[in-house]
Amino acid sequence: MFDRFGEFSSAEEINETAVNLRKEGDTESIIILAKENGIEEEIAEVFIDGDILYLCDAMTAAIGKIDVESAELKPKEIMQDWTEYIKARCFDDAGMAASVRMKGKSLKGCIAALLAWSFENQIPVDKDILKKAKVNAGRVTLGIPGIGTAKKIITNYYMGKQV
Repeated sequence: MFDRFGEFSSAEEINETAVNLRKEGDTESIIILAKENGIEEEIAEVFIDGDILYLCDAMTAAIGKIDVESAELKPKEIMQDWTEYIKARCFDDAGMAASVRMKGKSLKGCIAALLAWSFENQIPVDKDILKKAKVNAGRVTLGIPGIGTAKKIITNYYMGKQV
C-alpha cells in the first residue's frame, strides 16, 4: 500500500517530500508518491509543472489515504457506509482530516473498533423474527451499532474523543 515512500503522518510530510523531489527533478517519483497517497495523477502533473505550490492539503491527504485503504480492503454494505462517513467528516472537519492521515490510524483499525463494539453489544434476536426470516438456528444475536453510535466510535478511534 505505502510500498515506496511509507506511510506519512500529515499532508505537510507529503508536501515536503514532493517539494524535495521536484527540486531534484524526479517527476517519476512525484507521480508514485501521489499514487501511493491517493492523489490524482493530474494534480501531481500540475504540481510538477509548478502551477501549484503543494501536492495536497489535509483534506485531500486524508481522503486519498482512505481511498488507498479502501482499494485494498474493498468494503461492502455497512462498511462502505462507514467509509463514506469518514470521508464526509474529512471534508467538513480539518481536525478529523489530520487525524485520519496520522501514521498508525487506518480504515482497518477503525472497522476493527466498530466490530469490537458489535461483539460486545450483541443482543438475542426474537424467535418470531427468526421465524419470519426463515432462520432455523437455535440462537441468533445481533450487534450492529446505529449510526449515532458508529459516528462516536469512528470519531473516538481517529480523534480520541466523542462527538
